[in-house]
Amino acid sequence: MANKRDLKKDINYVLGDIIEAVYVWELTNSEKATKESEAIIDEAITTFDELIARTNNRAVENKKAHFKAIGNDLEAKGKELIEKINKLK
Repeated sequence: MANKRDLKKDINYVLGDIIEAVYVWELTNSEKATKESEAIIDEAITTFDELIARTNNRAVENKKAHFKAIGNDLEAKGKELIEKINKLK
């Protein structure tokens, strides 16, 4: 079972790296509009807030299953955001 501290670190690192990748894209494509890339950053921040709030929820019966579900959601959302970054034009 992943403990709460490690799960929070994973959430922070994964979504932080995604935001950093968007900033790198914006720097290398400075002539292009940033409306889509800013939307990806906003979505990553919203996802971060939601996942941290779920991680801090103490009113769960099965912590192991709860943390595993959060980890799976982080992985799925991370892949989705990376695909969006790759589709930026």
